[in-house]
Amino acid sequence: MPAKGKIVIDRERCKGCHLCLVVCPTNSIEVDSQLNKKGYSPARFKENPTEGEKGCTGCTSCAVVCPEVAIEVYRAK
Repeated sequence: MPAKGKIVIDRERCKGCHLCLVVCPTNSIEVDSQLNKKGYSPARFKENPTEGEKGCTGCTSCAVVCPEVAIEVYRAK
């Protein structure tokens, strides 16, 4: 079953608070291994969910909780 949603995270705007990881009901967000230009560990969208993971549903919880407004949510039509 393909994911119903997709998010885009602005790496340079993200300050690494990782609130989005906490609120994501499908664990579709992880910490990026590379730092951004400001030295933060930004969040990163899991493009390909592993076996057994549901994938992004487009619920917008991550975008709502992000204090830096660094996340855009897209829903599949």
